[in-house]
Amino acid sequence: MIVKQHARKTSRARLWAGAILLSVIHACAAGAVQPPAPVPDTRAGADAAIDARQLSARLYATGPALLWLADGPQRARLALRLLGKADEHGLDPAPYGLEGLAHRLDTTRDPVALAALDRDISTAMLRYLGELHYGRAPSRYRPGGLAVGAFDPVAQLRQALAEGNLDGAVESAAPAIALYGRTREMLAHYRALSAAAPDWAALPPPGTALRPGEAYAGAGLLCARLRLLGDLDGATGAPCTDADGAALAGAVRRFQARHGLAQDGVPGPATLAALAVPPARRAAQLALTLERLRWLPPLPRGRVIAVNVPTYRLWAFDPDAAPGAPVLEMPVIVGTAARTPTPLFIGKMRYLEFNPYWNVPPSIQAGEIVPKLAGNPAYLRQNDMELVGADGKVRELALPDALAGLRSGAVRVRQRPGPRNVLGEVKFAMPNPMNIYLHSTSSKELFARSRRDLSHGCIRVAHPAALAQFVLADARRWDEAAVAQAMQPGPMRTVTLPRPVPVVLFYATALVDRHGLALFAQDIYRQDPALLEALGLR
Repeated sequence: MIVKQHARKTSRARLWAGAILLSVIHACAAGAVQPPAPVPDTRAGADAAIDARQLSARLYATGPALLWLADGPQRARLALRLLGKADEHGLDPAPYGLEGLAHRLDTTRDPVALAALDRDISTAMLRYLGELHYGRAPSRYRPGGLAVGAFDPVAQLRQALAEGNLDGAVESAAPAIALYGRTREMLAHYRALSAAAPDWAALPPPGTALRPGEAYAGAGLLCARLRLLGDLDGATGAPCTDADGAALAGAVRRFQARHGLAQDGVPGPATLAALAVPPARRAAQLALTLERLRWLPPLPRGRVIAVNVPTYRLWAFDPDAAPGAPVLEMPVIVGTAARTPTPLFIGKMRYLEFNPYWNVPPSIQAGEIVPKLAGNPAYLRQNDMELVGADGKVRELALPDALAGLRSGAVRVRQRPGPRNVLGEVKFAMPNPMNIYLHSTSSKELFARSRRDLSHGCIRVAHPAALAQFVLADARRWDEAAVAQAMQPGPMRTVTLPRPVPVVLFYATALVDRHGLALFAQDIYRQDPALLEALGLR
């Protein structure tokens, strides 16, 4: 069988576009950003997000002594069955103590012990409902902790018991967004794949660098695997023949598009490594996405921007626009994994700066600019930079005085607007303590790279003019021509947005798009292992 080039091209942009944004709603100018703190282990019963025993006390404060066992064990068994299905939502059922509850249900007869069992079942159910809605691990988007708001597990369970609809309580607790439902279905699919194909052998590497049109000894196994994963048409388990060769490169390209790889249709090292990842590990990635979606708080209606860091993609859309309105989507550059990862939070974009100054952060100034200036007295001039005092006035200083002032903090460096400015033509400001924002860039060639964690933490956007027109939301005053004019070289101009635009900085290595395609990305910040541990999924 021969691996051939295929004329059909699958666009990663199309596959990823809208995977988060259509579902989630209802150089760098920053200094070095500290890596995100590891996700703590919450399995030890501390209930970091949900104090289930406190909720249980409130549940029984105004209700009967027995909620599950007053009329026999049937209702209690239904509760245990629902708790046992927590894994369908990517939650390990073990912390709910199912085995012990089931044993007590079968053996307890003493009235006092039955009352204690009844309360423990309620505690487990309240914890499940709370974790299903808010997440088991602490949310990065609720740093102040959990406050019961629109969703109250006690009220939800009380109503479900009154109506005899426990299944409905569980479904209502889960995030009511389409992406969550699609991801949950895909989790079940990949678990079924894992059960059907437990032996997931790595494909043999080619003897030399494989090129289009060359024979590949592992083509038969490659064909079978791509059929199993749904990237190649044909009956799963049917033998692959030379007749399949014409479609194989196209299937490889589709697989590459779904996994954020260069789409050359050739099973090179990166593609073979992705093909070697067993379905069970992909299922774990999907389970993590369910948890991360549970973390998100409700957002106000209106225009929204979301960036999924591992896929280097930005989406912007207006849920109040006409049905079928296009989604703005573009590549981005994010913070370097090794030193300055982009932090995850929800910001509010409040204003734009056309032709911005770059006020060099102290960390970059001390670590990069001062050493370069010491070795090259013309460095500032060559890079359109200037020294600014505490009063905001430009200072002209000789090299020794300039270095002394920079080291003492008497002066700082800023870069003037222009073609060399690292922020490019426009800065999208969303004030926050970490000094993270979105901006254009003078190094546009970097968007051609497949791995784009290259910044000091901020988000560089590939199409700043389109994003500016989107957030300004004024078709008459800020049409395409007006934005283009504002981005021409000239003095800095600040424009306040008519309404702040939420910016969600998200992290998911597995998603499901609107067409039902499973999409996977590299865990560039190595955040998955800690969360797997916290959820008990390792």
